[in-house]
Amino acid sequence: MNVWDQFKAKYAVFDTSGKLITVIFATTLLGWILSYAYAPAYLQIVLPNGFLPALLQPWSWVSYGFLHDGLFHFIGNAFGIHIAGRYILNIFRGRQFLTLFFLGVLAGAISFVVATGLLPDFFRGNLLLGASAGVFALIFFACTYFPESEFRLIFVNIKLKYFAYFFLASNLVMVALQVNTGGSLAHLAGAAVGYYAATRMRSGIDVLEGFSKTGDYIVNLFKSSPKKPKSQRKAKMKTVYKGKTSQTKASKVAATDQAKIDAILDKISSSGYESLSKAEKDYLFKAGNDK
Repeated sequence: MNVWDQFKAKYAVFDTSGKLITVIFATTLLGWILSYAYAPAYLQIVLPNGFLPALLQPWSWVSYGFLHDGLFHFIGNAFGIHIAGRYILNIFRGRQFLTLFFLGVLAGAISFVVATGLLPDFFRGNLLLGASAGVFALIFFACTYFPESEFRLIFVNIKLKYFAYFFLASNLVMVALQVNTGGSLAHLAGAAVGYYAATRMRSGIDVLEGFSKTGDYIVNLFKSSPKKPKSQRKAKMKTVYKGKTSQTKASKVAATDQAKIDAILDKISSSGYESLSKAEKDYLFKAGNDK
């Protein structure tokens, strides 16, 4: 097995957060190479300030989120994606995780362009790059949906909601002091996306599903549907009859499963994810994979 095959085998076993970090590292590395090789091309994939420059390169509203200006910038965002994934991917699907990240990146771009276009003297910054807005969406989703869950920071356990308070306060202070105002505003926009999505999810409304379907639709536009063999096209239709008894039993089982899931989620909201027993964690993980 050559190096490329080894990489593909390793990549295949990563969860969604691991795959996202890998992709961002690859694009960041390519961005660094491009910036040294031909800077004008690199400037086409970072997000410029102001309305007109940003409108002339609409792809940069997303591509900026896959670039970083330094190694520590990347490491910080990669760590945030990894930690958020530990909580979110226990319950939610990978496509929801990615949808949330992309919405955060897009919200950060919109806030940066609008703010630097309307108030260029206050919201400074010639360009925007980095995954921070998407990472803030993931972190604030986790902190809002699992507020009582704890993360061990060196020697102490800290509830997730306190991390949200800290990040919110620090970015508001940076905006007030006019330190990286454009970037800090993008962070806050991503945080707002994560907070809103989590509050709606806790109310039983999946606001991410509609955006996920839109993304699936766009991707499918670029896929060619393979032609079906004649034998499949002319296959005879079958009519299957189901008795009322079997349907009633299935409905009862589904209702019981949902009630158990709701009870587990309520327990997480009140006492944190760590309060679950191993059986409850396994049941929740299996339920999430069956969706």
